[in-house]
Amino acid sequence: MSNERVYNFSAGPSMLPLSVLQRAGAEITNYGGSGMSVMEMSHRSKAFQAIFDDTQEKFRRLMGVPEGYKVLFLQTGASGQFAMIPMNLMSLTGKADYAITGNFSQIAAKEATKYGQVNIAADTSDCNHTRIPTQSELKLDADASYFYYCANNTIFGTEWQYVPETGKVPLVCDMSSDIMSRPVDVSKYGIIYAGAQKNMAPAGLTVVIIREDLAGHELPYTPIMMNYKTMIDKDSMYNTPPCWCIYMLGLMMDWVEEQGGVAGIETAKKAKAAMLYDTLDNSKLFTCPALPGSRSDMNVAFRTGNTELDAKFVSEATAAGFVNLKGHRLVGGMRASIYNAVPTEGVEKLCDFIRAFDKNN
Repeated sequence: MSNERVYNFSAGPSMLPLSVLQRAGAEITNYGGSGMSVMEMSHRSKAFQAIFDDTQEKFRRLMGVPEGYKVLFLQTGASGQFAMIPMNLMSLTGKADYAITGNFSQIAAKEATKYGQVNIAADTSDCNHTRIPTQSELKLDADASYFYYCANNTIFGTEWQYVPETGKVPLVCDMSSDIMSRPVDVSKYGIIYAGAQKNMAPAGLTVVIIREDLAGHELPYTPIMMNYKTMIDKDSMYNTPPCWCIYMLGLMMDWVEEQGGVAGIETAKKAKAAMLYDTLDNSKLFTCPALPGSRSDMNVAFRTGNTELDAKFVSEATAAGFVNLKGHRLVGGMRASIYNAVPTEGVEKLCDFIRAFDKNN
């Protein structure tokens, strides 16, 4: 089976480890002797509650989630959090700080203006988001309800290599595309959230880590499904949760454990990224728009500067078994998303292909 699989460099939904897919496949019609699939189980059943509790425990342990924080398994998508966060937090002071370093933080900031006053603490649009602002560049409002940023920018290939210092203002972070790729001190944050479809599970699940004291301040018109307090009180089960995705997250947590936990994942990640950037930096054809020091270890954006040559590269790469390398329509070029499940071997072979293409063109 593994011989038929391609190297999938998609920005999301992304590649899942073969061992996880095979285990899910083996259990798909009869989970744990229950005679049914997880997809068919009542979310109120003892069998599913055991899966839910086990998955949550593994996630908390691997992420190092401290006491005083709740982990929620929601269905909003990361984009649903763009509204859910201001609805629940903006009422603290009526305003919030946003750092715009890419497409998704820009959309989040625009959404937040519906619920209060948004202060743009940083905006890297002027350089087409090729770098992350430094701490000294952040224009912080000490009276903000929270400071919002997106840790990794999938489209532009940049990543925050530091945690912003905001004093008493709670940090809110979209970690959709680099969660579980490096250790995180959760206690520095008010909210961390992530769409699962890049490093954790299939699409359909959004994981939220929230400091408990931040819940219960929602704006009066907040829909019940968008209320953190409701979801905390009902342990993410106000309605039917995304059961299959939660089960898959549990399998992924086992896989992360097998890789040596998040620290083990980080070691492999750094090696993959260094290898790919090194290959591109040493080529004659390719350039990386993201500046050193701001480069993403998850999404490596690169281009030749020639649209036809870029198209040729994508076409030949696809034929060679390296798929989904076309860059986002906003920036063009190419993008290799090397999330946790992309094997080192796949990156090595892509580097060989890049070197050969560089030589031949």
